[in-house]
Amino acid sequence: MTGFGRTEQAVGDKTFLIDIKSLNGKQFELNLKMPAFLKPFEFNIRKTLSEGLGRGSVDCMINLKETGNAKPVTINTDLARAYYKPLQQLAAELHLETGDLLSTIIKLPEVITPSSETLTDDEWNQFEELIKAAIEDLNQHRLNEGQVLKKDLELRIANILQQQQTVISLEPQRQLKIRENITKLLEENVGKENYDSNRLEQELIYYIEKIDITEEQVRLKNHCEYFTSVLEEGEESKGKKLSFILQEIGREINTTGAKAYDASIQRCVVLMKDELEKAKEQVLNVL
Repeated sequence: MTGFGRTEQAVGDKTFLIDIKSLNGKQFELNLKMPAFLKPFEFNIRKTLSEGLGRGSVDCMINLKETGNAKPVTINTDLARAYYKPLQQLAAELHLETGDLLSTIIKLPEVITPSSETLTDDEWNQFEELIKAAIEDLNQHRLNEGQVLKKDLELRIANILQQQQTVISLEPQRQLKIRENITKLLEENVGKENYDSNRLEQELIYYIEKIDITEEQVRLKNHCEYFTSVLEEGEESKGKKLSFILQEIGREINTTGAKAYDASIQRCVVLMKDELEKAKEQVLNVL
């Protein structure tokens, strides 16, 4: 989602420099800075940026470079007079000289404004193409970053699946250990001759079924495979979908940990959670 784009080009007798920077963001948030004479086109500029960038926290700065050509200006005399009277009164109250008052007034906002700087319809079309070129430059940066993110996310999912294979290999031994531990506990505290072995067997089967993690492992594998397939899709915006899939992966990992009752499997669960958190951080960078 992060990137930087820049274009510089002449439009008519004006030379524009456009810089666009994008950072991670859940929605499209735009901070736009531009010359005052472009204000009539602000809505169109924002729309073009939104459509081209999708989402993210975006800073766009449009600068008009000096061309050396003299531009006629307009002096807003009414506004200058409105500034002059309160400034004169303030200077008198503070016993200040008023000789430089005019030079101060002409520097105030909107007193002197360019009278002919505007864009014709043809110039706007050229300028819009210039914005799109900056967007394309930024999106190329995004694509380059995306290739790196894709490899990292694939690695995280592969590591989770690797730990899952260890869990699956430990599962038969885990059930045997649970059975042995419960039987031993009964023999030590009740005595082997004081309990019904058939009833114990029934209860053990019921208990082991309750803590069975086979279903969780099947769903975990399916979610990981789905995550990988979405990474390969050509869809432009998939960050939110990937985030939702990671939530489902996390749910299966947590359930596995809650049912495990086995130190070795718990270690695998911790490692899977570590990889999952790294994947979640990276997905925040995906558009």
